[in-house]
Amino acid sequence: MSHYYMNDKKLNHEIQEIRFNIGNHEMILHTDRGVFSRSKLDYGTKVLLENIDYQLDYKTIIDMGCGYGPIGIFSAKSCPKSKVIMADVNERAVLLAQENIAKNNVKNANAYVSFLFENINEKADLIISNPPIRAGKNTVFNLYEQSYNHLNTGGVFYAVIQKKQGAPSSVNKLEEIFGHCSIVTKDKGYWVLRAKKEKKD
Repeated sequence: MSHYYMNDKKLNHEIQEIRFNIGNHEMILHTDRGVFSRSKLDYGTKVLLENIDYQLDYKTIIDMGCGYGPIGIFSAKSCPKSKVIMADVNERAVLLAQENIAKNNVKNANAYVSFLFENINEKADLIISNPPIRAGKNTVFNLYEQSYNHLNTGGVFYAVIQKKQGAPSSVNKLEEIFGHCSIVTKDKGYWVLRAKKEKKD
């Protein structure tokens, strides 16, 4: 059985196009079998994007677990002067993300294959993730810890998680790592979480 956080080179292709608007940005994205939420924009991702405080002085933004690219591409459109780094372990998803970056005329984003931050050396002012819950709690908590390490001082981390899939335990873990965690909003069981790196390592 294939999962969106795995590479299954034997999986047949079934390209489709999805369209949606968030704020002032229209998005046209190609999806395929073997990637997360291929038939429509995941509701949790929509809630997340609607509740991020985008600031134009973010120099670098990382979309960790980018899938076919909705978070990273929206971030690049929202912060056109920022450098946006998109990463995912799923090679098919990354190829789609690269295609969708070009399709949406985005010039300030690139997508890379990486297991968490394995191939990402830069630090960011903003890190965003709709984490791969089905990959397991250890992977998700590792993502949180690595995100903290890859944030500049004053940098912000956002994530969206369903309550039934462990949002309360994620709040506790982020409080442990960052010293605090705020719940930005709750919408149909989805919690948008925000944590800021307040001090230097």
